[in-house]
Amino acid sequence: MATGWTPTTPGLLVLPSGRSVRGCPEHAAGVDCQRPEFGLYLAAAPPPPREWPSRWILWRDFRTPSDPGAAREALVDAWHRSAHQRVEIACHGGRGRTGTALACLAVIDGIPPHEAVAFVRRHYHRRAVETPGQKRFVQQFRAP
Repeated sequence: MATGWTPTTPGLLVLPSGRSVRGCPEHAAGVDCQRPEFGLYLAAAPPPPREWPSRWILWRDFRTPSDPGAAREALVDAWHRSAHQRVEIACHGGRGRTGTALACLAVIDGIPPHEAVAFVRRHYHRRAVETPGQKRFVQQFRAP
């Protein structure tokens, strides 16, 4: 894999383009695998400082991002970075917000919005994207 993640990295989602992103619960960020080169953290409060470059999106549990425009910008940035860096995305449980963000990356990568949730549930976690609002967010998300 071009990004340096190994195929056995826990929580690894390989996108159709071959880019890969690790999704995980926040407590597992940077654990059980190679250290990420960039992290995108989705939480109601700023996460603890990391030893690697990172970005935080204000995103409450079971909701969608508080600032959809900032979230879109951060997700596009994470997708671009995933071509040459080990990118990790995490929220508290690693399913709802993380799954929603991964589904948006799938849309950016070329998967139609109405298929992205199913793709992430099939290739990342079967319970990814936890709420109807999160599913709508993905279905309305448009690639740049």
